[in-house]
Amino acid sequence: MNSILTIPNLLTFLRMALIPVFASLLFYGYGGMALLVFLIAGLSDGVDGFIARRFKQESELGTILDPIADKLLMTSAFILLTMPNVLQPSPHVPIPFWVTAAVIGRDILIVTVAAAINVMTGFRGFKPSWLGKVSTFVQVLAVGLVLLSPVSGYSFYLPTVYTTVAFFAVLSGIHYIFFVAKLMKDGQSEPSTR
Repeated sequence: MNSILTIPNLLTFLRMALIPVFASLLFYGYGGMALLVFLIAGLSDGVDGFIARRFKQESELGTILDPIADKLLMTSAFILLTMPNVLQPSPHVPIPFWVTAAVIGRDILIVTVAAAINVMTGFRGFKPSWLGKVSTFVQVLAVGLVLLSPVSGYSFYLPTVYTTVAFFAVLSGIHYIFFVAKLMKDGQSEPSTR
């Protein structure tokens, strides 16, 4: 379905609209409300994918916009949560800079590799890898846990969360290069990549 106004696309637009709301709430010290908005945005991401597959409402626009919405939300969250005094002071908050650098660095690597391959070869059959999906899930969970820490009063688990996020960001970034190479090879040998 090539229509722009599908339910999954509308949910993606909603998620994008919630990004400045989430960022503003977080910046101005409304951590609990920011957590609620983040959970709504995360829920909309899962629901739009389910509806798109279940009711065959997948579209080229949705394929492009959905990961962009995810990246904008996660990048905003990690940058803001790395800034001092955004959340109530507690142990292991804010997020260490090296964690945010790993997350954003991975995304820059993926976009750069994809753009370079597209320019050099014209290849456009990029898809998310399973490890990339795991990394994104870990990032979403991590942001939720960081936002929850001032509300719950517990933050002892955050160093493990940070290490896990950075590990999956680096691993999935490296893996994506090999994954794209396989996609290109499969695309040359047969019309379908699956």
